[in-house]
This record gives sequence, structure tokens and C-alpha cells, in this order.
Amino acid sequence: MVWPMPSVVTCRLWTLPGAPDGLATSSPLNFTVDPQPPYLVPHSNEPIRLLYRDEHLLIVDKPTLLLSVPGRHPLNHDCLLNRLDRQYPGVSAVHRLDLDTSGVMVVPRTRAALSELARQFQSRRIHKTYFARVAGRLLPDTGEITLPLTRDWPNRPKQKVCFTNGKSTLTRWRVVAREDESTVVELFPITGRSHQLRIHLKEIGHPILGCDFYAPEEVLNASPRLLLHATSIAFHHPISGHKLTAHSPPRCIYAGA
Repeated sequence: MVWPMPSVVTCRLWTLPGAPDGLATSSPLNFTVDPQPPYLVPHSNEPIRLLYRDEHLLIVDKPTLLLSVPGRHPLNHDCLLNRLDRQYPGVSAVHRLDLDTSGVMVVPRTRAALSELARQFQSRRIHKTYFARVAGRLLPDTGEITLPLTRDWPNRPKQKVCFTNGKSTLTRWRVVAREDESTVVELFPITGRSHQLRIHLKEIGHPILGCDFYAPEEVLNASPRLLLHATSIAFHHPISGHKLTAHSPPRCIYAGA
């Protein structure tokens, strides 16, 4: 779904006879009008699976088609954070998964946990892995992608490769299995730019199956959902300092293969 840039409309208000000063003016007034209705997120009935819980944080398995945090439109407020807050009041977001991406997320329950986890994300001490099914036979067995990314403003929320103003990125990958028309790949994002994995794989000629932003039509239609799943997250507990690792099997990657 490509969100259009809003149109800017200029109008001029004229002072009416007898109107109080400041009620109207002959100066031009600019405001924006969105030419299309807002995108409403499909409702997900899949449950959130709890992988770990203590008084400081939760680790959960987010289903596909569920926002991580509330959307701007009032009808897009159903999300992982709001659902969890009903049972665990006070939870907050320290990172996100895209609407279409499923898998492991860590959710702080206290300010202290939020602050420390944010520091770990910023210093890249939190390690995440993903599984994806991509179009074609990806070669060689391992590799890395370093294409810089920036926002594609006319086509937001898309991103694009930009060697002039783009932010540095790094994705490492490892082939898990090759099939006739697709490849299962394990992904290790060292940086965490928006849509990084989707764009990187598309730019090397192997878009993710079911990707509505960057895949050509035949690759989009090859799967009813985006075949990208966050399989693991590893970090140090924000309070105790102990190493925590959580896993979610990538069943969706193999379903119907």
C-alpha cells in the first residue's frame, strides 16, 4: 500500500461587514487535504503467544497483520502494545516489527527496563535473526549487503537505496534451503533501518515472497502473506544482566512450500 502525499490547498478568507477584528482576514490560508481515504489495517484474530515474562519485561511472538504500536487513524489503534496493556498495564515499545512481519519481540514493563533496552538497541548489543523465503535460487551460500537507505518521500512509507544521503546498513545472510523457484534464507540485520531486509533482498534480485511494497506482482502473489519471520532475539536482561534468548519457529516460511 503506497500512501499518497497530501495535496496543499490555498484559500482566501475575506472580512465580512461588521465582523470583529481578527475574525477573518484577506491573507491566504494553506491547509492539507488527503485525496484518498486512510488505509485501515485488516484485523488479526491470531493470538499473541507469550514466550517469557517477568516483572520487568515480556517476550512475545507477534502474529502477522497486527501493528506493533497504534496507527494514527482511530480505527487503527488495535495493536500488540494495546492488547498487552490490557493484561500487563504499563508496557511500552522499544522496537517494532512491520505489520506484515511476524515473530519475536521484547516488550518492556518498567521505565528502567525500557531505558536499558533502548541503550542496548542503540549500541547494537541486541541480536536478532529472521527467516525469509525469497524468489529464485540465491547464490552463494552466505553474503552481506551494505546498500545505504533513505526515505522515499513521494512513495512513503517506502524506503529506497541512496548513495548520497542514505544511512549506512548491514545485512548478513545464510542460505538454509534452495528449491526450484525459491530459497529459504536466514537473515542477520546488524543495523535496523525501516524495510531494510525487504529492500536489500529485492536489490540483489531476490525479493521476499508476498511483499506488497517491493516485490513484482508475480512474487507478491506467490504467497498470501509476507514470508518474513523474526525467529530469535538475544540480549542481556536490563536489570539482572543475565543473557536472554528467545526463539519462534519459522513455520510460516515452510507452510505450503
